[in-house]
Amino acid sequence: MNSQARYHQTMSDIAAQAAPASQTLDWVGMCNIDMPLRVEGQSTTGKVDAGVSLDDQTARGIHMSRLYLALQKIAQQPLSPSLLEEVLSDFLASHTGLSQRASLSICTDLLLQRPALTSHLSGWKAYPITIDAGLDSNGLHLELGVTLAYSSTCPCSAALARQLIQQRFARDFNSAPVDYQQVHAWLGSTDGIIATPHSQRSTAQIQLRLDRQARDFAIQSVIDRAEQALGTAVQTAVKRADEQAFALANGQNLMFCEDAARRLDLTLRTQPDITGFKLKVIHAESLHAHDAVAQSSWHWQ
Repeated sequence: MNSQARYHQTMSDIAAQAAPASQTLDWVGMCNIDMPLRVEGQSTTGKVDAGVSLDDQTARGIHMSRLYLALQKIAQQPLSPSLLEEVLSDFLASHTGLSQRASLSICTDLLLQRPALTSHLSGWKAYPITIDAGLDSNGLHLELGVTLAYSSTCPCSAALARQLIQQRFARDFNSAPVDYQQVHAWLGSTDGIIATPHSQRSTAQIQLRLDRQARDFAIQSVIDRAEQALGTAVQTAVKRADEQAFALANGQNLMFCEDAARRLDLTLRTQPDITGFKLKVIHAESLHAHDAVAQSSWHWQ
């Protein structure tokens, strides 16, 4: 036996020593591991949390290096439910006798190119996503989280603005005969349109529980359907024609936070491979110093 082999043979393994007290632990592992990822056909980077339960009361700790090495499969293959199940199985196989449950959590951004509403322009928009996976005696558990931004125009504010415009119209024209050219000019002036409704950048936070037989995460499909339901997703590159089209979309798409939550609820109930969800919409008020919030869930405990 050479000296290097003897050295490794005699290296002490503190983690293999008996625990000072007999107690199991729900989760032991590592957080914020930097990892290259392949998501929805694109290469990106993200942070990964990886861990297992410590069910052997006599063991002092787990083998974190084994988890780290098993994670390398994620860097080499596109993310899929089957890949995550394979990695979690490796976690447990490397901790036979120590652990009965394994989990990992992935945080990254999905960068999608989005077209302008009217012009030929397009731009990139990042969508924060999370993927949580767990494996235990009941099988694989998968959850997908998506956050997206949209614009919301307050229906109450819009009604109050229209009322003020009506009052100004009555004052300026009274009962006199109405001249088309005069009214046309009045509608295009700040003397006529004296009030506008307030809008706010809003956020939808969606958490989906995936069917165990799902073959992919369908992240872009979820984003596309959610943005279509909301109707006023924030834009990237725009010309004035696009900005005008966005103003029209907001004016024809008035919604309280309750409206937005209900739209998403109806849409997500028909999303393929979904067994449950919870959602939260946040309208960052431009009138108030606080936010307006609505939440909904379906088959979520």
